[in-house]
Amino acid sequence: MTAGAARVHRGTEPAQGHEQGHDQADADAPWPRGISRQATMRISDVLRALGQEFPSVSHSSFRFLEEQGLIDPVRTPSGYRQYSQADVERLRFVLTEQRDSYMPLKVIKERLAAMDADPDSAEHPAPRLAGAGAPARRRWTAQSVAEAAGVSEEFVRNLAQAGLLPSSGSTFGSGAVEVARIAGALAEFGVEPRHLRSFRTAADRQVTLVDQVVAPLRSQQASAARGRAANTASDMGELFTRLHAAWIRQGIDDLG
Repeated sequence: MTAGAARVHRGTEPAQGHEQGHDQADADAPWPRGISRQATMRISDVLRALGQEFPSVSHSSFRFLEEQGLIDPVRTPSGYRQYSQADVERLRFVLTEQRDSYMPLKVIKERLAAMDADPDSAEHPAPRLAGAGAPARRRWTAQSVAEAAGVSEEFVRNLAQAGLLPSSGSTFGSGAVEVARIAGALAEFGVEPRHLRSFRTAADRQVTLVDQVVAPLRSQQASAARGRAANTASDMGELFTRLHAAWIRQGIDDLG
C-alpha cells in the first residue's frame, strides 16, 4: 500500500466497535508503526515539535517536502493542512537525513519507500514520540570529537588550527567527527593536516558556487522558494561530492 492509500485509513480511523478493520489498517500502515495517525496537529504544532532540533525549518520547508511527495498531510474541508504524530516522525527522518548525511531528496524518498515496504525491519531508525520534544544538540569539544573519531585530542587541535574542522567558538559542529575520522585514517599513510588545506579550499569554492546558484531562490518572497533553495543546495552538494569522487577514481586508475 502506498503512503497516499494509507492516508485514507489515518484520516478516517474506524470507531472502537470495528477493531478488526482497525487492526488491518495498522497492518498496512507505512513507517513508522505504533504511532498515532490521527491528523490533529496544525502546521504550527509541527513547527513547535521540530523547531528546537531543526531551527531553520519553516512552513515553506513543509510545503516543499509535500510538493516532492515526501509527506502527505490531510486537508480539512477549508483547505488547512493537518498532521499526525506519525507525519512528524517522517518529517524528522527527512530533515535528519538532509542535515546529518547531506542526502538528496530523491534518495531519502527511496529510503522511505523501502521503509514503508517493510515497516518492522530492525534496520530502520526507531521513531521518537512526536510530542516528547527534541533533545538539545550536542556541543562537541576537542576531547569528545577525539573520542568519537578514535584519534588523539592533539590531532583534533591540529586539524582545527589548519582550518579543517567546522567550528563555532570553542566548540565544533557534528561534521567535525567525520572529518577527524577520515583525516585520522589518511594520517596512517603519512598525510598530515597541512596537506588537506587545498581540499578544504576546493570545498569552500564549491559551496560558494552553490550559494550563487540558490541565491535567487532565497531572495524570492514566495515561502516555497526558500524551501526549494535549501533542497537545491543539498542536491548540488551531493552531485559535487560524486563528481569529485569520480575524478579521484579516474586518477587512481590512471596510476595503475
